[in-house]
This record gives sequence, structure tokens and C-alpha cells, in this order.
Amino acid sequence: MPPGPQTVAIVGTGLIGASLGLALRRRAPETAVLGADADAAHAAEALRLGALTGTGSTAEVLASADLAVLATPLDALPALMELAAAHVRPGALVTDVGSVKGAVLDAARVLPQTVRFVGGHPMAGAAVGGPEHADPLLFENAVWALCPSPGLGDLAESAPEALWMVETAGARPVVLDADRHDLVAATISHLPQLLAVALVETAAETGADALGLAAGGFRDMTRIAGSPFSMWGPILRDNRTAVADVLASFGDRVGALRRSILDDPTALASAFEHAGQTRAALPSSSKGFLAPLADVVVWADDRPGFLHGLTGTVAAAGLNLKDAELLRVRAGEVGTFRFGFETAADADRAVEALTEAGYRAERRGEG
Repeated sequence: MPPGPQTVAIVGTGLIGASLGLALRRRAPETAVLGADADAAHAAEALRLGALTGTGSTAEVLASADLAVLATPLDALPALMELAAAHVRPGALVTDVGSVKGAVLDAARVLPQTVRFVGGHPMAGAAVGGPEHADPLLFENAVWALCPSPGLGDLAESAPEALWMVETAGARPVVLDADRHDLVAATISHLPQLLAVALVETAAETGADALGLAAGGFRDMTRIAGSPFSMWGPILRDNRTAVADVLASFGDRVGALRRSILDDPTALASAFEHAGQTRAALPSSSKGFLAPLADVVVWADDRPGFLHGLTGTVAAAGLNLKDAELLRVRAGEVGTFRFGFETAADADRAVEALTEAGYRAERRGEG
């Protein structure tokens, strides 16, 4: 674990900021975590929940920080950078949690040369906001992208506080260039959001009966269509170039599929085969894009206490469960759970322990 700061300031104590505070307080109780928020009630609630050790004005907490985390919406960051430039002390590190990095690094140019900046993007969240929904485990096994400002070099030497924060929060740091981050985010996050909106709009134009007949596949693909534009508007604005390029590329692929449907079933079959192989290779057991954990799939009866028995068996075997997911469930029938383990050996031991306890379990993937 890299060395940690004595004092962390979190500006913005909503879901992400308060969850980060809880995670840091849980694993690094010796570290002071100060908070500030334009909504004083948010900061007060985060303090009550134990996410903070103290509160103050934005200027006050920034001036006290060895590490300052700007956990506000994108629209607030330019003005906040100006404030940080005036109050953050020399030698401190500033980072953020925004989902677009190029525009944020541009805004960070106002910081003095004595203040370091590393752009950050934790790939975790929830459907609800506010400190009252904060979760100290929100970032467990999530990818946390770190995009250093030009000239910083190796983060282990130039900004170890950033790595400390990510690892203390339970996440996995991935260092990459801001432009690369924004292209990847446009492809795997921003494009799916726009496609979900387009799918729902298309179905709505087809008629109310189409929506009434919508089954699991359509519901799964459009779950995020209800995300508020108040959140997505600034993201799509600040990453508009990468998003427009990815949309154009996707449009070309949709056009090719249309032509294949009409004239070339062999090309259509090839597209399905390639997509299936690529999808199967995706890391299914981490939040974000990283090498997967070792997966175990367990078939579950629909009865009270079943999950408790599963996790109890894993714990009794001395195994650390790194991730869990309910894959599917049918009322009155069986469902399936996916458990993620750090190593293949742990996953194999879990299958053995679960099988001996009478559960149906099997290994999945190559992790």
C-alpha cells in the first residue's frame, strides 16, 4: 500500500463523496477526512454517518488537505478548480471523480505548479444519490481510472496518495491517458446510454403494444434509459467529440448489419459469431474493464435462507468472496449466482466445499 496523507478533503458529499469517506474511515481510521458541500445538509449527514471527521467551508477544507478530492458534478469543476488554485497548499495533490477526463485536465491548468493534479474516475455508482445512500463497499473491485496531468510521470513516485486512495477504497487503479480514457468511456458507457434511449424511443414509435410485450432482453438492454439528463447532459457535452466518433462507427456497423440481413446471411452469421466470442472474453467479475476474477456459478433454490447457506459455506472454508452477482431468478423455481474469487485455486476450493455441502456449483471461465 502506498503511503497515505494525514488529511483528506472531500468537496461534494453526495453518494460518491460520502461513500469514499466511509471507505477511507473504515480502512484508514487514523486519517482525517474533512468534508464540504454547497448543500450544508449533505455535509452534516455525511458527518453523522461517520464518513467525515469534520466539516467546514470549501476554502477551509481545501487549505487543510494533503489530498483534495473534488467529488462534485462536472459543471461545478471549473469554478472549483479556481477555488482550489487559491487555497490548496503547495505540495498537495488534487483529484476528481468525473466521468470525462480531457475537459477536467483542461480545467486543472489553473492550479499552480506547486500543486499536483491526477484526474480520477471511479467506475461505480448507484441508481440513487445523496449521502444517505452512501456505501463503504461501493468501490469494492471497481476500476478507478487515474489520468495524470502532463509531466507527472510514474504515479507511484509522483502521486502515491492517488494510489493509496484508490486501494484504500477497495478499488483497482488503472492509469491511462485522458484522451484514451474518454474514448473508452464513450464506447463502453456513453454509447450504451444513448443506445438505450434510442431503443426505447424506437419501441415507443412502434406502439404501446410493443412496450407491453417487451421481455427480458429488451428490459435488460434499456435499464439505463431512465438515467436523468441532468447527469448525462454535461457528460455528453464534455465528451462530445469522442461520443460523436463512436456513434458514427456504430452507425456504420448497424448499416452493415442491415445490408447483411438483406443480402449476405454469411456475413451476418460471421458477425454473430465474432460478437459471441468477444462477449465471452469480457471480464464478468469486476466492475469495469480488468482481468476477471475466478468465477463460480451456483444454482440456487428459491427458498428463504438459501443465500445465507451459500455464503456461510464459503466462509467456513476460509475463502474470501471478492464479488457476488445474482444472474437470474424465477419465482418458485431455481436461480443462479455468480461468485468471484481472487485466484483459480480459491475458486476450485469453493466448488469443492459447495459440492460437499450439497450445492450444485461449477467453475466458469479461465480466471
